[in-house]
Amino acid sequence: MESVPIADLKERLRRAQEAAAKNNLAAFLLSPGPDLRYFVDYEAKALERITCLMIPSKGDPVLVVPRLEKLPAQMSGAGLLGIEILTYGEFDDPYQLIAKNITNHGSIAVDDRMWAVKAHAIKYATPNVTQVTAGKFVNALRSVKSRFEIDALRAVAQSIDSVHKLVPDLLKVGRTELDVARDIGALILKHDHAKVDFIIVASGPNGASPHHEPGSRKIQADDAIVVDIGGTSHLGYCSDSTRMYAMSSVSSEFLEMYQVLQEAQDRAVKVIKPGVKPSEIDHECRSTLADADLGHYFIHRTGHGIGVETHEDPYIGSSLHEPILENQAFSVEPGFYIEGKFGARIEDIVACTSVGVERLNTLSRDLVIVPA
Repeated sequence: MESVPIADLKERLRRAQEAAAKNNLAAFLLSPGPDLRYFVDYEAKALERITCLMIPSKGDPVLVVPRLEKLPAQMSGAGLLGIEILTYGEFDDPYQLIAKNITNHGSIAVDDRMWAVKAHAIKYATPNVTQVTAGKFVNALRSVKSRFEIDALRAVAQSIDSVHKLVPDLLKVGRTELDVARDIGALILKHDHAKVDFIIVASGPNGASPHHEPGSRKIQADDAIVVDIGGTSHLGYCSDSTRMYAMSSVSSEFLEMYQVLQEAQDRAVKVIKPGVKPSEIDHECRSTLADADLGHYFIHRTGHGIGVETHEDPYIGSSLHEPILENQAFSVEPGFYIEGKFGARIEDIVACTSVGVERLNTLSRDLVIVPA
């Protein structure tokens, strides 16, 4: 992985300390996973031995790691930031080490993904300290992107667009979904991704399952095909894009429905600006589909945030009313799913700008007709 700029990491830590103080938290305690990567660019191994970054409301952060993980920690952003790295041996008690470096009263916010056994051990070592989950605080910080992050998301979005451009050449009558998915995986890695996160190739009636796993079904001459793909870039930022393909004998019924879906996505994107509510974005999609009697086939939310994870805040749905902020990035992905027949989805990643919206995926959203 390439490195996140040190200036960005320093600003993230500053914002975390500010959030801790504002919410009367003594510290954030973060374990291996996306939050640790976000704040100190450290891809730590999730072991039975605890790794814990402590970000106090006042004072300097401290990173506790097993002694055998000292060198990787020093080579990470934590080392470059000059964060104190405390190590422990195989038969030492790391929880007492953690307890010595945090308050003995008040509240601490513990990483949502910290193993329960580890959170419990910290609680046992700090009996006078109240634990709360860190997610609601940290997720809000992560949801507003820096210029570096928007640039990273734009770059990886363009990379996945390059993969989608090559998909039509892979779609042949008689090929299985799994054959196509394997080829797509190789293309994702070839086009500036460090890893493949997921591949959905859903042909014909399998398209009615939004999270279909590619299988042995062979492509047929009248199939509509959902291709939803994503990976992680060398900078640690995620792509996620869905495009629709159809073999040349696809039904006129599907073609008419797809035009409505494309209109629904366009209308939703056009209303995005700072202050718009997620529910209002969702309404544009849902009402457009409902007007064409397709609303009951739209069975999921309209979108999700994206960054160092494929799914993160903000989420876009009918019951979500917290206003969208400038520099939040998220998907807009309406769909319809008709069991036994076909399904369709269009997905772009967008960024909310000071004046409106930028589509980070710029590939055409027109249905791609593939000769059978």
